[in-house]
Amino acid sequence: MRFLHIADLHIGKRVNEFSMIEDQRYILGQVLDIVERENPDGILIAGDVYDKSQPSAEAVELLDEFLTKLLSYGHPVFMISGNHDSPERLGFGSRIMQNNKLYIAGVFYGHLQKFTLTDEQGPVNIYMLPFVKPAAVRPYYEDTIETYEQALRAVIAGADINRSERNVLIAHQFISAGSQNPERSDSELLSIGGLDNIDASAFDAFDYVALGHLHGPQRIGRDTIRYAGSPLKYSFSEARHHKSVVMIDLGEKDDVQYHLLPLKPLRDLREIKGPIEELLRVGREDSKGSEDYIHATLTDENEIYDAIGQIRKVYPNLMVLDFDNKRSRSISEEQDAYALEAAKKNTMELFSDFYKLQNHVDLTNEQIEVMENIFEEAGEDR
Repeated sequence: MRFLHIADLHIGKRVNEFSMIEDQRYILGQVLDIVERENPDGILIAGDVYDKSQPSAEAVELLDEFLTKLLSYGHPVFMISGNHDSPERLGFGSRIMQNNKLYIAGVFYGHLQKFTLTDEQGPVNIYMLPFVKPAAVRPYYEDTIETYEQALRAVIAGADINRSERNVLIAHQFISAGSQNPERSDSELLSIGGLDNIDASAFDAFDYVALGHLHGPQRIGRDTIRYAGSPLKYSFSEARHHKSVVMIDLGEKDDVQYHLLPLKPLRDLREIKGPIEELLRVGREDSKGSEDYIHATLTDENEIYDAIGQIRKVYPNLMVLDFDNKRSRSISEEQDAYALEAAKKNTMELFSDFYKLQNHVDLTNEQIEVMENIFEEAGEDR
């Protein structure tokens, strides 16, 4: 049985205030072409369908357009909510949509949703787990649920999975394998201190785990636990990513094959660096590449008149402009020195500095005493 695995569409996203709707419509068209060509038995969409919990009208229209065309091929579509989605909004009408083979797990109702497909090898169980936090799981289980891993393991244990059958899980969480952390990017929401981390061993009952959340396509622990990655680059930390979708073929039990099918964007998102005249020359010679989304770093030592204006004449989709020269490095060194000095101070000293900067007077003794009490109650080092 064959499945297409995609994730992190982030429909409606804006990158550096540039709308990505046109680029998303183009790349979703490529996904549709792949579905038509490869003829999978099902499509797995692993969360972050929208970029915001309250998506724009044009984002809703694009998803409607994509799903309508996708379902016209006759294949079932299994879709879960991610941390960017509103579970209730994404799951609206889900029971009705099942009549058209669109299966949505938006809100977590205390258990894994399960749907079963069958081929000549027997049943394939599709389990769907929308993005969950421990607080969402805790009311349904008697065990003390404090961490993301405890929450996920409790949910999986409660599913009573038949390991003799082929089982697929769609999930949207942060997964790692032992001490090996996956590659992350700036466009993902981070949890402080790795609190959301779940070990890949929690998924031993599944033949394939279709993950969403991280934007770089990658395996976690084993080849059959995979992040599909986002179909487009959504930050310059992803500039070197090679975006793709995952095609999975399930044979008999324990026989899982996969291959990555590349995606080519309407406009790439890339970084360029050098003297302004050199960058302008290259852009004029490459008219198609000059339409890409650009982070330009200028290395000129001399002042440049209207650098942004000059560059945008050749690269109209310039997103970020930086400088790397003696002046910028000097400023950076000063900032580093300030940060190093600040790191030596305790919370009270930092607050005193901030108060004086804002009010041009020192804290009084009474104010110091009040703030020290506040910091002490908060558990801060004074």
